Amino acid sequence: MPVGRDGWFEAARPIRVEGGIKARSKRGTIGEQWWSRRFVDVLERVCDAGRLSRGRAYARRGQVLDLDLGPGLVKARVQGSRPDPYGVSVRITAYGEREWAGLVEALAAQALHRAKLLAGEMPPEIEQVFEACGLPLFPGERGLDMDCSCPDWGFPCKHLSAVLYLLAEAFDDDPFLVLAWRGMAREALLDALRATGGDGGRIAAAPGGGGTPDPLGVPDVPFAERMGDFYESGASAARLGPPADPGSPPDLLLRALDPPQVKARHIPLLDLLRPAYRTLAAGENDEAEGVSRDLLP
Repeated sequence: MPVGRDGWFEAARPIRVEGGIKARSKRGTIGEQWWSRRFVDVLERVCDAGRLSRGRAYARRGQVLDLDLGPGLVKARVQGSRPDPYGVSVRITAYGEREWAGLVEALAAQALHRAKLLAGEMPPEIEQVFEACGLPLFPGERGLDMDCSCPDWGFPCKHLSAVLYLLAEAFDDDPFLVLAWRGMAREALLDALRATGGDGGRIAAAPGGGGTPDPLGVPDVPFAERMGDFYESGASAARLGPPADPGSPPDLLLRALDPPQVKARHIPLLDLLRPAYRTLAAGENDEAEGVSRDLLP
């Protein structure tokens, strides 16, 4: 191994990897969405800038062989300059059932947050909901327990840094991985949120607050009790007016419900309905009727 000008051993070049996980970002910083940028900001505040830079190079070169995320733990293997890959682990606190029950209750109390999560979106305000429950969404300066089997004395080493940057890109692809790392898998969270909103459209409030109307809540009434008025709207003309919450998007219902597997002229039905919903919300009824006619095959 050659010796550098300052007397320290120069780092050997890593063994080239075929089929490793490569970062999509080719230059500059890593992380596109607000939640992944929030995670990267934490890393760049507490970690050595030089090693993070070398870690980005490792991530872009594809030196990370695999990446596995579970509740409270991320495990990976990174190929360095030695024949055997290094083992990397990154741990955070995974919240338990009682903590997640409170978080689900607080998220469900915010109808718009609930609708966005059910639509697969991560509302920026979710971080404040976690903080209000005393449970941080993202790890702080001492919230990451990291380990690598390499002999590098620096912390975090370039192998850890590469894994952290690839983790940020994985968060870009699926924001629910942030929540899964904290102990709640995507489908379990969505099922819990779908189970809320009963009791005539009221949702249990977050600690210290009152009930909040759920625009998507519909009372569950047995069919035998609805036979006389089953085909009626079930809502007065006043309730069919503009939503009380001006911040709700006009296509809130389309976002919250599972998309129907229906296409018209090879175009997904939701893509055709969204403009009509937005037009109706803007009060342009004539144009909305034209859009509705266009939906007919």
